[in-house]
Parts: sequence; C-alpha cells; structure tokens
Amino acid sequence: MHNRNILISGAGIAGPTLAYWLHRYGFHPTVVERAPEPRTGGHAVDIRGTARQVAERMGIVAQVRRAHTGARGMAFIDGAGKHVATMSTDVFGDSGGPVAEMAILRTDLARILYDTTHGVTDYIFGDSIGAVRQDEHGVHVEFNSGRTGRYDLLIGADGVRSSARRLVFGPDEDYLHDLGCYVSLFTVPTTLDLDGWQLMYTMPAGNGRPGRTAGLRPRAEPGTAVAGFFLRSEPLSIDDIDEQKRLVVRTFEGDGWEIPRILPAIWDAPDFYFDRVHQVHLDTWARGRTVLLGDAGYCASPMSGIGTSLALVGAYILAGELAAADGDHRLAYPAYERAMRGFADRAQEFARGAGDGGLMPDSRTQLWLRNGSVRLLPYLPKRFVPRGMDKLAHSVELENYPALSL
Repeated sequence: MHNRNILISGAGIAGPTLAYWLHRYGFHPTVVERAPEPRTGGHAVDIRGTARQVAERMGIVAQVRRAHTGARGMAFIDGAGKHVATMSTDVFGDSGGPVAEMAILRTDLARILYDTTHGVTDYIFGDSIGAVRQDEHGVHVEFNSGRTGRYDLLIGADGVRSSARRLVFGPDEDYLHDLGCYVSLFTVPTTLDLDGWQLMYTMPAGNGRPGRTAGLRPRAEPGTAVAGFFLRSEPLSIDDIDEQKRLVVRTFEGDGWEIPRILPAIWDAPDFYFDRVHQVHLDTWARGRTVLLGDAGYCASPMSGIGTSLALVGAYILAGELAAADGDHRLAYPAYERAMRGFADRAQEFARGAGDGGLMPDSRTQLWLRNGSVRLLPYLPKRFVPRGMDKLAHSVELENYPALSL
C-alpha cells in the first residue's frame, strides 16, 4: 500500500475523525496539536444531516447524546427576557434550525473523538508544524519544538488560520474572505432557567453603535451557560486579548436584559473565544502531498451552524478516498475534492445568503421584520417553511468505502 504514515495537523473535530477512519483502513495516522492537552470549555456545535451518519458509523452517537447541551431551540427576547419569537426543531426539522436536535459543546465532541482514537493514534500535544518540505517521496516536517519527522502525507485540519495551509499554500490573507463582523463566546455563571432555549437579545444600530446581539446558550453543567456576543466592527489592528475584550465591553456596555450581569465575567473567563468571521476560499485544497480538511480548506463561517458537519463528512470522505486509491494521493485528493466541493460551496453560499442582518440589524424596522417573520413560521404549511439548512445538511450521500486487505 502507498503512503501509510500520515501526519494530521489539528486535534479538533476533523483531525481525530480522519484519524479514526484512516486507522480503520490500515493507515498509521499521527495527530499534532499545539494545545498542551485536549481543550476544555468552548462553545456549542451542531451535528446535522449526513454528518449524523458519520457519527453513527463511528459508534459515538450514544456518547454525543449523553453530552447534549440541553438546547431545544432559539428564542429571541426583549429587554425583560420575554420571548418575542422562537425557532425550534419542530419547525425546521432536526437538522434545519439555528439549534439542531443534536447539539454538543465543541470540546465535548473533541474529547469523545480523542477518547475513541488515542489508543490507536499517536497524538503529539504541545507542538505544531514550523516548516514543511515536500518531495516526490514524502513530506519532511520540522516541528516548533525542534523535533523533525518524515511522513508520506500531510493533512491540514488546523482551523481557519491553519499553519499547514500557510506553510504550503501561502499567507492567510490570500485565502480569508472577511464577512465584516466578530463573534465572542465564553462560559458564564447564571441563575436563569433557560429551559432548553438559546436566548438572543438583539439591539438595532443607533447612537454610534452597530446592530448587535447578546445571547445565552444552555450547557449540560447546571448553573452555567455559554454567553455569545455578535457585533459588526472594523478589524482590530492588533491581536490583543485585552483589546478584544474591551471591544466587546464598549459595544454592549449599558445595554439591558442580562448583559450587566454577563459582561463582567469576560475578564476572567478561562475559555474566552473571539474571532473575526471569515470564510476560507481556495481554488484547490491539495498541493503536492498536502491536502486541507474542514475549516482549514473551506470554512463557511463560525456562525453558519454547518462547520462541524463539514468537518465530519469531509474526514470520512478523505479517508475513504485514500483507502479506495490504496493510499495514492494523486488519485485520492482529486476524488475527495470532487465529492466535497459541492457541499462546501453550497455551505458557504448559504452562510453568505443568510446574512448577518438577523443578529446585527441596521434599523428597528429590520429587527421588527425579523421577529415578525419568525413568529409566522409555525403557522405556515410545512411546504412553505424555509428548509435551506436541512436540505444543505443532507446534500451529500456517503459512499460505503471498503476496508483495505491488510
């Protein structure tokens, strides 16, 4: 068999999923992750459509369901916390709403995938790729720790700002498409009974501040929730965590609902997340012996709700095509891209088409129209309810790749 030893950069969702299937097909995967250990905390993600079939074939669905966040839908609220419009899985289907029926903290899913694979996969934590040199026989990798290694193939599954992509394809700015806003997430204590609802408090633009939304999403751990802040802003000129936190505080300070109680927790949040909303666009996901997977190659946006499904499905297909090609990347990489490109393109188009006006409205009229259209949805005949996400999530069919004869 060609190319048995494969280095995967990134131990999030896509990397361990790929490692699982590569091992099943007789390859020897190694995963390198810059974090010193599997991460804790983090925000919720949704497993939708065909990605559920991947989870079922991996035998992890029961574990995922046990770690469910408890979310059962999204509720837009007023300043008093009263529901003014709601969206549940009953309206959109289990894969179509803003909160899917199978919702889990990202790090809980990553931990399940790690626990499923670490006995048969070599994991290198606390290190990352510093330099890559490819030739016709393999990939020579220099790690930032000083160690070196030689592998047959390299898979970049290390997120929007992928180091593997940067080293092999070029600088981030060549591939990142800015969508003009930020999202910030972190865990907060709360005494609110969310009753399974992700609560979203939206304020239209005015008085020199942009349209914006603050929200709380349930967590499995009692007394806690994930706070989310969504805001338009010009890009920050420096990458400084304190300045990121100050931007969130400046934008939301003085707003109502639970914001005065949520916002102070930002300063000591151990799992603070803040990022510019980008898509990743490349003409091809492969160069030489290196190929990109998940957000590294085709991020739709962290607000799209489909990124985890793209990662799970992409990992399954990439491993399957490598197995079908007996490890020959010259055949497997183009086949993987042919199978995934349509799904990725549709996901990015959907994310752009959904726009950010729903969470960052420019006017009170835009906010009123959003709430009114959402309130109307439960009363529409099912055939008239927009089901774009549900259709998108089921738009790929999984091949039954045969296991290699070892």
